Amino acid sequence: MTTEATAPDTSAAAVDALDTRSVLISLTAKDVLQSVAWYRDVLGFTVDNMRERDGKPVAATLRSGTAKIFLNQDDGGRGWERTKGEGFSITFDTAQDVDAIAARIKSKGWALAKEPADMPWGVRMLRVEDPDGYRLGIWRPLST
Repeated sequence: MTTEATAPDTSAAAVDALDTRSVLISLTAKDVLQSVAWYRDVLGFTVDNMRERDGKPVAATLRSGTAKIFLNQDDGGRGWERTKGEGFSITFDTAQDVDAIAARIKSKGWALAKEPADMPWGVRMLRVEDPDGYRLGIWRPLST
């Protein structure tokens, strides 16, 4: 038995389509200071601000272009060893040289999960995991 694919109904989408300007991601970190240092020193994000509670860091906002990451200190309520980011990946689009970014990451002592490679969907991409195991991709379109 075969079934035919039907085209999605786009009549409402033209009127109600979401038009985003950027993406803001909120991640829980086991050690927010360690994660801030990693995103700043290894990937090159800018720290917009740090927030403290009772003299201890609890959150930070990091920026790269229009992308923002909110890092929040894990309180351990779900267990310290729980897996974060399972089945989840964040990909950053850049105009920069992906091989140079990979070299920078490795020069900071961090291993890549996947070396830069040309992908069938038309990008050159690397993969890396942050200190909490969140999977990150960085890609550049091949035809720029």
